Amino acid sequence: MDEYLVPTDFGEDEFIEKKSRFIGRVWPVETEEEALEKIQQMKKQHYDATHNCWAYVIRDGAMRFSDDGEPGGTAGNPMMQVLQREQVYNVVCVVTRYFGGILLGAGGLVRAYTKGAKIALDAAGKSMKRVWTVLYLPCPYNFYDRVKLEIAAFEGVIRDTQFTAEVEMEILMAEGKTQAFLDKLTDMTAGTVEAMEIGQEYRAFPVEKM
Repeated sequence: MDEYLVPTDFGEDEFIEKKSRFIGRVWPVETEEEALEKIQQMKKQHYDATHNCWAYVIRDGAMRFSDDGEPGGTAGNPMMQVLQREQVYNVVCVVTRYFGGILLGAGGLVRAYTKGAKIALDAAGKSMKRVWTVLYLPCPYNFYDRVKLEIAAFEGVIRDTQFTAEVEMEILMAEGKTQAFLDKLTDMTAGTVEAMEIGQEYRAFPVEKM
């Protein structure tokens, strides 16, 4: 299965540019229908806005954008370029503008809608969707700190930790890195610490936790 980035959650942020108010919003979606539904929700919620510009990218599906009345190429396409540059899929972004009476010009609009999409995506966060191997790893306390460092070095995620007679961890490790991690664990502990594979999951985790 493919590895790709998706928004972690809904994200929203806003700013004022020459008295115009720009509100950027990003949602994770699975289908084009979901993306269009979010766009319509924003048009209804902000019916009094000057523009509700949008862009969305569906994995193995549609990629579309709209300037919603702004001069051609100044809103939807810059927003799409942000999503593509950040390599995010299954995402829809809407940037709402309330005109403040001062024209921004084509360059100013491009910068404003680029910023609106970027700050919304930053607020949403990014997660990597991939196949994860689920590992059960019982570990003596004297190896605990070293094992944690290795898990981090291999970009694994510690999902659960139980402190009993020894430390028992449930770990998610990227499928492609699992064997290298297990080999490192064996070498580092002279075979005294072993992890057991107990399953696989295809899901997303925030990149900052990897």
